[in-house]
Formats: sequence, C-alpha cells, structure tokens
Amino acid sequence: MTSTSPLENTEIPSTTNFISQGAGSPVILIHGMSASLHDWDYLLPELDRAGYAGYALDLLGHGDSPKPASRAYQLDWLTDHYLAWAESLDLNRPAVLIGHSLGGYFALEHARRFPSSVRALVLVNPFYTVSQLPPALRLTYRHGSLGGLIAGRTPEWLYRIIIDATSLAMGHSSGALHSLPVEVRAQTALDYIRTAPGVYNLLNTGPEFRPHLSSIAAPALVAWGELDSTLRPSSFQELVRSLPHATGQSVRAGHVPHQSNAGWFNELVLEFLASLD
Repeated sequence: MTSTSPLENTEIPSTTNFISQGAGSPVILIHGMSASLHDWDYLLPELDRAGYAGYALDLLGHGDSPKPASRAYQLDWLTDHYLAWAESLDLNRPAVLIGHSLGGYFALEHARRFPSSVRALVLVNPFYTVSQLPPALRLTYRHGSLGGLIAGRTPEWLYRIIIDATSLAMGHSSGALHSLPVEVRAQTALDYIRTAPGVYNLLNTGPEFRPHLSSIAAPALVAWGELDSTLRPSSFQELVRSLPHATGQSVRAGHVPHQSNAGWFNELVLEFLASLD
C-alpha cells in the first residue's frame, strides 16, 4: 500500500510503503534504523484484536519505501517524509505513537511539532541524543559514508551469521537458546540489506532532543531492555525523569525487546492503551 503527500522544498520522494490493520483508535508504529515495518509483526494483530487501528510504515530509505540515491541521508529527510505520511492518513482523532530506537526520535518530534495530533507515546529503547551511543559506535557513525559502503557490500548470509551469533550470545531471560525467534533473525538480515547505504549517515547529522523533552505533554510509556548494547540503558531512565508524564518498564533483554520479549511487550502496551480510556 502506498500513500502520496507533498514534501515542500525537497526532492525527497513522497510515497511511503505501509500497512494498516484493524479499526478503532489509531496507533502509529515507527521502526528504527536498518529495520522495517515487520518490526511490528507481533504487535499489529494484538492491536487489531484489542480494537485498535494499527498503521506501520517503512521509513524513507528502508524496506519497500523509496531510497534516494545519496551517500549521506539527512535526519530531516526522514522526519519530513514520516510526518507527511502521518498527515496523509487523515486520522479523525489523535494517535498513539509507538517508536523503537530511531523511531522513538520521530515519535518525540511528532509530539513536539503537532501535540494536538498525539494522544500518547510508547518509546521502546528510544534514541534521543548521540550521547546515548557507546564511544565505539559514536566513532563508527561519525564516518557514516564508510559504514554505508561496508553495509552496502555485506551479503545477506553474512548478516544472518552475525545476527544468529549475537542472538545466541545474548540468550533469553526465559532460558531459551536464542534471544530472537528464527523468523525475526531472518527478517532482520533481510532488512539490513534492503536499507539504503546512505542511512548510516543519519546519526552524524546531529540529532539532539534533550532541550525539548520538558515540552512533551503527552502521557508516555518508556520500555527498554536492560542489556542494550546499542544505546546506554541508563539513558532510558533519564528519559523517564525528563518527560513530564512518563512511566518506565524494563526487562532483561537487548535492543529489541518488542521482538525478543513480544509477549511481555504486547501486554505492557495494551495495558497502557487501556489506561488512556
């Protein structure tokens, strides 16, 4: 499914690949870097069964959405692309925004710019400042073009080996061998090779949301994995303290608890949504 809406003063494509499921109060789902709308394969059916309308998109440069031929994507390209798509949905009531990692940044930015269109936020291991990154990753993203070149030449089978090894090393809090189900590991590898190489420049464009946190009035749930090695786990507790109306919940998991601990996450989200009624 595609939507079309104008993006002013830019040549960035305005079409967006997305899926929708269910009817009722709207919930917008925003994935993170190098991922896709399939991040929400476990949550969308649960939202439908609970009486919500879920909308999940592929961000610009990801999945089956357009991929401009640039070696250095800019954060405002994806922000404007996402916001234009959200507006094109023409929703008749404020939406709950659920964002993972970089998707959390877009959810926060949406709430900052258009507070009347946002009912509440669910932020999953959310990104909001470069200082959340460990020093090694910060250095890597400082050379985004090089990272994109390497990523663009890495075959899917090698990504799959890396993902399987990482999943095995992490394990699962339930005692399972892998932290991620096999279908998630396969989709993650596919999403990596479908991501435009220029995307790896995004964090080099200086996103910083800290100065705006106190202005976000929407109720917020921050959920995170305590073993996240991509973003500093203590930064999520800082976010809970900085947002005016936020609560936090954590689980023994890594960067993607909505996939590794889907049962826990889905129940948490549905309880939060019910509390808004």
